[in-house]
Amino acid sequence: MPYHKFKCSECIPEREKHAVVKGPGEDLTSCLPLGYLNTIPGTISERGCAYCGAKHVIGAPMKDVIHMSHGPIGCTYDTWQTKRYISDNDNFQLKYTFATDVKEKHIIFGAEKILKQNIIEAFQAFPDIKRMSLYQTCATALIGDDMGAIAQEVMEEMPGVDIFVCNSPGFAGPSQSGGHHKINLAWLDQKVGTFEPEITSRYVINYVGDYNIQGDTEVMVDYFKRMGIQVLSCFTGNGSYDSLRGMHRGHLNVLECARSSEYICNELRVRYGIPRLDIEGFGFKPLSQSLMKVAMFFGLEKEAQAIIDEEIARWKPELDWYAKRLRGKKVCLWPGGSKLWHWANVIHEEMGVEVVSVYTKFGHQGDMEKGIARCQEGALAIDDPNELEGIEAMKTLKPDIIFTGVRPGEVAKKLRVQYLNAHAYHNGPYKGFEGWVRFARDIYNALYSPIHQLSGLDISKDEIPTDVGFLTRQMISDVNINQDEAASSEERPYTGDYDCVTKLRGKTYPQSPGPLSSAV
Repeated sequence: MPYHKFKCSECIPEREKHAVVKGPGEDLTSCLPLGYLNTIPGTISERGCAYCGAKHVIGAPMKDVIHMSHGPIGCTYDTWQTKRYISDNDNFQLKYTFATDVKEKHIIFGAEKILKQNIIEAFQAFPDIKRMSLYQTCATALIGDDMGAIAQEVMEEMPGVDIFVCNSPGFAGPSQSGGHHKINLAWLDQKVGTFEPEITSRYVINYVGDYNIQGDTEVMVDYFKRMGIQVLSCFTGNGSYDSLRGMHRGHLNVLECARSSEYICNELRVRYGIPRLDIEGFGFKPLSQSLMKVAMFFGLEKEAQAIIDEEIARWKPELDWYAKRLRGKKVCLWPGGSKLWHWANVIHEEMGVEVVSVYTKFGHQGDMEKGIARCQEGALAIDDPNELEGIEAMKTLKPDIIFTGVRPGEVAKKLRVQYLNAHAYHNGPYKGFEGWVRFARDIYNALYSPIHQLSGLDISKDEIPTDVGFLTRQMISDVNINQDEAASSEERPYTGDYDCVTKLRGKTYPQSPGPLSSAV
């Protein structure tokens, strides 16, 4: 697994050890990219800060909370509405963002007074919301504002409100992952154990590390409820503040994103004895195995198998339709976080897509180990790439599509490479059996878009064809596959609803056995 040296980074020799090419039969102990280190001076990182990791990634999906940033307005604006963290309470957390709007005079004279004023005004403006999260930024951390003391004052003056304080300024870690760590432990230290939830089942889980991007959490919760499991809390997608205070009563922590939330799971195990079980919600096989793992913990294998059989029978013909048309397409898998390893092998195994590169912007060595182990030989693995390295990689590897965020995605468009938003999705959810088909559909639609075919023409010098006529995606894609395969009577493109999440809300489920203490 030789290190890969980018030509654009020759003036920064330290960058050489941050990229490797996976060789045949490589032992992962022999060579891994250096990861989760401070960004090297001279390179322009695509990373977010620790404040972003705490507020934007972890905290903001809580649905019944006023999310208040104590700092300049730019910090707040940058972490508002850039991910589709939907919720079943009319998306309150998406509609509004709150900030103390700290300016130069507050840096000089202190900003605690304006913080208290803003907290009170926010509660008065939304009297139905009684919960708040406060987030520290670099500016107010440097001047030493005591947010905890102010929060305590307000709670004493306004009985009935509850405030969580997260001290995770931007400089609190080398990347947003440092903020994940801080908010995980802060929530556990301040709030877990301060609320007693109602236990209605003998099978109780906390679903941890999913943020309900376009409904991901709600899809997974539906499977658990169909098995007869009570989902006590969701950390933090579509999660409510008080249910998350009651996490200590869970029987099992079901962890989806290990990079963002393993900290709270590990500490819940130490402090409350709650075991941790890691699962994956992407792909038919990994999801089936994950549902069965959770079921085996509670002895619900029969219930889980019934769900798996039903879902695969419904959606496998549609996945197969797309897989035939995606086979052999090359992708740079540049999602930034745990999707590096959630997707690295399963998109190849179940869709036939070839992964030619993986990268992480804030992942640790464990993320690289899992990602590189799962991706194919010859793949280029990069830690904390800058924009020039991304451009060079695309020009060298010539992918058909990249899965990444908006910033590198817009750069890819200029190189006439399609991209799908791996962070906020294009038309999700992507988790679950139906979600995986939606993901395949979005890949297909991007690759075979007639408009995208035209984007490769330079009207200043290329001859514009006039004999092509009207084209559809399928007319373009089916040229590349065997016509007998294309004519399969069972396979079909996606037939689900535009909105596959809202119908899950208010759904009734079979009554599960009550808690053991009441079962006599």
